[in-house]
Amino acid sequence: MPYQSPISPGYSWYEDTVGPRPDYPELDGDRDVDIVIIGGGFTGLSAATHLAKAGTNVVLIDAHRFGDGASGRNGGQLGTGQRAWAEELETEYGLSRAKALFGLAEDAKAHLLEFAETNGIDIDYVPGQLSVAHKKRYVDDYRRHAELMAERFGYPHIKFMDAGETAQRLGSQAFFGGVRDTGTGHIHPLKLVVGTARVAAAAGAQLFENTKATGISSSGGKVRVTTAKGMITAQKCLLAVNAYGGSLEPASAAHVMPIGSFIGATVPLGEDSTVLPGWEAVDDSRFVVRYFRKSKDGRLLFGGREIYAVKDPKDIHVHIRKQIAELYPDLKDVEITHGWGGYVGITLPRKPFVREVMPNVISAGGYSGHGVMLSNYVGKLYAETVSGNRDQLNLLADLAIPAFPGGRRLRAPLQFLALNWYAMRDRI
Repeated sequence: MPYQSPISPGYSWYEDTVGPRPDYPELDGDRDVDIVIIGGGFTGLSAATHLAKAGTNVVLIDAHRFGDGASGRNGGQLGTGQRAWAEELETEYGLSRAKALFGLAEDAKAHLLEFAETNGIDIDYVPGQLSVAHKKRYVDDYRRHAELMAERFGYPHIKFMDAGETAQRLGSQAFFGGVRDTGTGHIHPLKLVVGTARVAAAAGAQLFENTKATGISSSGGKVRVTTAKGMITAQKCLLAVNAYGGSLEPASAAHVMPIGSFIGATVPLGEDSTVLPGWEAVDDSRFVVRYFRKSKDGRLLFGGREIYAVKDPKDIHVHIRKQIAELYPDLKDVEITHGWGGYVGITLPRKPFVREVMPNVISAGGYSGHGVMLSNYVGKLYAETVSGNRDQLNLLADLAIPAFPGGRRLRAPLQFLALNWYAMRDRI
């Protein structure tokens, strides 16, 4: 029987192609360590790896299997910079701080690729990303973006595409222009999760799956994390649960909202397919963004966020095929072999949430759909804070991230209404 995540609907193409996926034991008994990490996604596993390599006694626990959340089920696109364009950050923070935030993201990109290569993790990296305008009125923004990235931020890899080039590179007439970024690419995210866990374990990190944190407290210079079969006492804690924290810690829950994201994989399209002949990843200008790419074996992996309830994984196939047909009419009857979903963590301003939420406890998440490279790097930066270097992590910790309005009871209905409004705006 194929493995089915208990917290995410559907069976992913990533799970079908990741290869051997080791099981890690459940925690049984108390532990007294230097650092405890809650969450076995990109952030937690990266932090555990770098801490263990530095000789730190670290325990990591996850309520399910590593990668069952967004880290193992996302679109696999690295992107460039932060979630907001660099010029938008300049308007908000000034050029110096915008450059620093952009530089951090570029460091994150380089780190991810170097980490995978150094540690022998085959992540199926493919270069290239296209960002495209689904409305004609957005085209000039993309043109200026390409110019500003080269002139003000020293990034020469983004080039503007007119409507003709965009249609040729996508194999679709549905967009009006955009940019091509040759300085980034896309990966197989679950291979990165599995590989990072392997490296962390080899470095001496104590890794435990199916071990849910039932409580967390901090007093007297100690952090205590309770589980069903043992208590972990540590000097410090990294809370890296992102969209799956529930009510474990109230500040994180108030600032990071889970939102559903769904992906479908088609049958291989064949060598004569005109879809994405350059094999780039794609994201579009919708607020409810559509993102897609071709897999190593030629399938179209197509994702989007919608405000529908998935009562059955087969529902994912129906909605994803409909979205594919809007861009590629010839694929209106294409077979969807895999459909899956999960939750990504977003913040109100779509910037990462990094904050000390109680003494000696740092929470990190809310990457807002831009977390493949950022989350891995935040794990590394957290490890550096243990040795006293907080400079880069403070670039994110100093961002003013407000809580979602409405509190825990009303924020989900308010978010539902807001996202429906944005989805309607995308269609106008």
